[in-house]
Amino acid sequence: MGGIALFGAAGAIGRSIAAALRVEGRPYRVVGRSRPALEREFGADPLAEIVIWTPDDPESVRAAARGMDTIVHLVGVPYHQFQLHPVVMRQVLDGAAAEGVARLLLVGTVYPYGRPRTLPVREDHPREPHTFKGRMRKAQEDLVLEAAGRIRGAVLRLPDFYGPSVERSLLHDLFQAAASGRRAKLIGPIDRPHEFAFVPDIGPVVTALAAREEAWGRVWHLAGPGTITQREAAALAFAAAGRKPRLMVAGKTMLRLAGLFDPLMRELVEMHYLQTDPVVMDDGALQALIGPIRKTPYAEGIRRCVEAAAA
Repeated sequence: MGGIALFGAAGAIGRSIAAALRVEGRPYRVVGRSRPALEREFGADPLAEIVIWTPDDPESVRAAARGMDTIVHLVGVPYHQFQLHPVVMRQVLDGAAAEGVARLLLVGTVYPYGRPRTLPVREDHPREPHTFKGRMRKAQEDLVLEAAGRIRGAVLRLPDFYGPSVERSLLHDLFQAAASGRRAKLIGPIDRPHEFAFVPDIGPVVTALAAREEAWGRVWHLAGPGTITQREAAALAFAAAGRKPRLMVAGKTMLRLAGLFDPLMRELVEMHYLQTDPVVMDDGALQALIGPIRKTPYAEGIRRCVEAAAA
């Protein structure tokens, strides 16, 4: 297998994939905008090659892709600038195709589905996003899946995720609160069954999927280890800390009010439907392709997150 580059590597998923590649002993390239961030995460790994890029500069994109066989696209954009997702995706595809990169795997989300019609949701579920963010993610996916002839693309959709020291998670404040003994701030309703992927489990799935010729040209799902409610997750987190749960739950109205002062809260209002109508995925196709997937049980994953928050 040829070289593999992680575009947008400094985030939680990028670190997980890098750890899986490290276990396999495979050299890899990490691509990002900030050298200090990449040095902090990967500077001590002799297998990692650090490359800095500017997505708006075509030559910079080509240089980041040069000599690679596979790109894993993990590039994030500010939550209030989701219109950049398809823009950056086109820039990456153009640069990668110009450099002869053979494959690109987009690690995506459930946003393109909109409200689920069925549970669980399989890969053939209609994509009918009713939100701006969902439409931008769908446009991003379309670019990847329609790039055949220039580059072979695939999409791996993930549910919400969590993990030790993973700040961009719906459950992050819960772990911090359990470790410190304060009230946890949750977005309600908190009694709907939800699924979460444990970040350390994701990396091995990505490397296994990218290694299979049958992976390309379609969409795949990675589901969580069953479902859990936020209330159940809170009980596990506070129990791991030896404390009784203390919760503060914000509903959609409270999010709207908070959004008057906090731009992130304002953006969360649009996606609140995922709290009331969660997308729960079926990943039978993925398991049929790569075999059984190690999925950390919620009790174990949540315990590890609280321990990391307390350290």
